[in-house]
This record gives sequence, C-alpha cells and structure tokens, in this order.
Amino acid sequence: MTWTFTHDLAAFRAAAGPAVAAEPVSNTTLLTVLDALERRGPDAYGSAEPLFGWWTGAGGGVAGAVLRTPPYPLLIGALPERAVRELGAALTTEPLLAGVGVLNARRRDAEALAAAWGRASAVTAENRLYRLAGLLAPAPAPAGRARTATDADLPLLLDWTGAFKRETGQPGGPSEAGLRDRLSYGGMLLWEDAARPVAMAGFFRVIGPVSRVGPVYTPPGLRGRGYAAGVTHAVSEAAYAAGASEVLLFTDLANPTSNRLYRRLGYVPVEDRVGVAAP
Repeated sequence: MTWTFTHDLAAFRAAAGPAVAAEPVSNTTLLTVLDALERRGPDAYGSAEPLFGWWTGAGGGVAGAVLRTPPYPLLIGALPERAVRELGAALTTEPLLAGVGVLNARRRDAEALAAAWGRASAVTAENRLYRLAGLLAPAPAPAGRARTATDADLPLLLDWTGAFKRETGQPGGPSEAGLRDRLSYGGMLLWEDAARPVAMAGFFRVIGPVSRVGPVYTPPGLRGRGYAAGVTHAVSEAAYAAGASEVLLFTDLANPTSNRLYRRLGYVPVEDRVGVAAP
C-alpha cells in the first residue's frame, strides 16, 4: 500500500483515471480539473507545474487520488481511511509535497489529515456539495429570462467572473481561455431583465453522468430580486439538456442565503468539504 506522486498527467490518467471516475460525485472537482488540463494544457490554471498522486491499496488496485494546480490547494478526492492517514504522513516526507500549504478535503478526512500533517493548521473555508434531487421553479418567478452567453459577452463574463473570485476569496484571476471553452459548448448563461444582463451562471462539461453548476453571480446592486434563482434554475436545465443525469453545485456554508436558495430549487446536501491551511 503506497502513495505515488508525479508531474506526469498521462501516467496519472492511466493509473488513477478509472478510480477517480468511479466516484464522480465526490470527485467532481478532480474530474473537471483533469478535463481542463487535458483540453487546455498543463498551464490551464497557472504557470506552475501540476502535481498528481494516487493511492495503491493492498490488492494492487488504485483506490483514490489527489492533484494540485498551484496556486490552488492540494485537492483530495474520495479516499479510504488508511490512504488518508498515510497521505497526512506523506505531507511531511514527500519532496513533491513540500510546497503544499493548503488542503481541500472532505470534512471527515480533514481532521485526520491535519493531525497526521503535524503542522499548526486552521480551517479556512467550509463548502457543501449539493446534488439536484428534482428541479423546482423559483417562486415567485423573477422578472426577465435566461439566454445562452456568446462570444460578444466575453468582456462582461470576464468582469463578473473576476468579481466572483474576489468575493469568494479564490486565488488567481478570470481565465479567458476557460471562458471561451465554456462558450464553445453553451456552458455560460445570462439572466436578462429589460434586455440588460443582471446575473450569470455556468455549468461544467458533462463528465460521465455528472455536470456541476458554477459560478453563480449577481452584482451587489442587483441582488435580492430573484435573479440568482432564475439563472440557477435555467443553468440546471441546461446541464440536464447537455446530457447530465446528476447535477451538482458547491455552496459556501458561510453564505446562508445561497444555501437556502439552492434548497428551494431542489438541491439536497451530499457532503461537506473544508479548506485547511498551515501558516
């Protein structure tokens, strides 16, 4: 039983791809990051070289994986309990993990990782993964309608995506290449009221049975009018239309408004993930 770490995406895909794909809900972010790296290259999230790792169990089969695309945290997928403990130990001994200062893990794994890490650490973010159990229309219905964004909307999408990342504390700026990729499959929607864009939402490419909604953003001066509900409902329908049988999204647990909104639309909790940082 051992962890293997590498910068080689092809080796990671060959060794760990089936294990990651076998749990598409818990591993939704791993799958979308891998998809972006394969489509847009190793610099899809920044100039630093991505890092990959997988856990090989007692029977010789791979049973879990992690990846990191600096400046983002080490993203930890669904893992067996022993793999979690040994990953915590590897954080202190594996040279390729020497630069890791932030982890993104399922809540149930985070404490064990932090303890095995042996460094003073603190929870920096708490997010909840939801799945759509049955789509419900927003009530009352907001004014306006949804439309699919086009290349002409790219400047607005860049502006709003940058604002979303700043507001949610995500590293890095908006990616024009990433947005163009989304536009290529109709993955960004705008909500318009009186022919003016007032909110946006996106969905990731369908991978296996799953697509994930995000980001959802309404500029501060336009909030409280139901636009986020309207555009989230529309983008959820769009993800289904694109072939997803499971539609997911993440919320910040520090934002009770968004958590109530998504529940009203038919989303139900799956699991929590937390960010753990060592100063």
